[in-house]
Amino acid sequence: MNKKLFTSESVTEGHPDKVCDQIADAILDDIFTEDASARTAIEVCATTGMVMVFGEVTTEHYADIPTIVRGVLKDIGYNDSSLGFDYKTCAVISSIQEQSPDIAQGVNHASDSDGDVYDLRGAGDQGMMFGYACDETEELMPLPITLAHKLTSTLTEVRKSGELEWLRPDGKAQVTVEYEDDVPVRVDTVVVSCQHAEYVDREEIEREIIDKVITKAIPEEYLDDDTKFYINPTGRFVIGGPAGDSGLTGRKIIVDTYGGFCPHGGGSFSGKDPTKVDRSACYMARYVCKNLVAAGVCKRVELQVAYAIGMANPVSILVDTFGTGVVSDEILAKVVKEVFDFRPLAIINNLRLDRPIYRATSNYGHFGRKGFAWEETDKVDEVKATLSKYNF
Repeated sequence: MNKKLFTSESVTEGHPDKVCDQIADAILDDIFTEDASARTAIEVCATTGMVMVFGEVTTEHYADIPTIVRGVLKDIGYNDSSLGFDYKTCAVISSIQEQSPDIAQGVNHASDSDGDVYDLRGAGDQGMMFGYACDETEELMPLPITLAHKLTSTLTEVRKSGELEWLRPDGKAQVTVEYEDDVPVRVDTVVVSCQHAEYVDREEIEREIIDKVITKAIPEEYLDDDTKFYINPTGRFVIGGPAGDSGLTGRKIIVDTYGGFCPHGGGSFSGKDPTKVDRSACYMARYVCKNLVAAGVCKRVELQVAYAIGMANPVSILVDTFGTGVVSDEILAKVVKEVFDFRPLAIINNLRLDRPIYRATSNYGHFGRKGFAWEETDKVDEVKATLSKYNF
């Protein structure tokens, strides 16, 4: 029997990097309410008493950036100076310019590998993107990242409900899962770090987090007498959020995806419109992988897709089922190319990405959650039918 441990982490919506991701996507949503053809590459940084929004935006829509920023901070819970950050009094600095015309021409007028121009958008950049799915959970996601997200979302839930009134917005969680022959069997270690009011003592924090967060978020069958809990290991977490650590968009790309189970091409998501394949092609790759696993053609699968800037068709598509496929990875790659259209405009249309849906993606992972088109399994029958042509 082959045993191993694997660890993934998640962060709450009050984490300084996630604050920035939410602001960037809230601005994108505001723009997309009136201009679905806008081009955005929005970056945000936050530190004590200040938020700066910068990057490139091409749109006819006016976005009231200071109002959007303050609204996001208020929703998160940064509403009092005692937290070190207050939506009412923080400074908001904006420095936005238009998208480079050199980039725009490649996106507006795509070419295929033969150099022919046709009416489809090209990729907004070069690069490689990855998708992943497995049968470990109902969501077809790896168990460690799924449990980590459940912990951080539960932290936020008990904070906002007032059940644990001493909790503050910043926090993170880490889950180590023990596998036997690639099957998750138990949770070995749980680490929770949560920002808290100064008056609460460590014993109460440990007791309440175990009782009202950990046991609520992690199914009982994964916990045993040997599971280790570490709650605020340093002993104190009063100063948090942007006052405790500066934040920046795109610094939580592993939290956003598969918790380290799958490689990452390096591109982040938040603040980018869907012509940026950093975002849209990752959504497409997840969609493909989830449909393959849901179709029963493999137990787990990783997909890599790569693009050249200005070209619509990807330069490569790679399928890896880690030996779990019912047919060879080469045949599955052919099926994928027949069933799924990876050209940027096709991705946008098929996954309905030209809508203000993005702020909802910016917390607790972009994958494994209901309500997004890339989580649908509506291609299962087509995958099976296409595979049957290869005498399967």
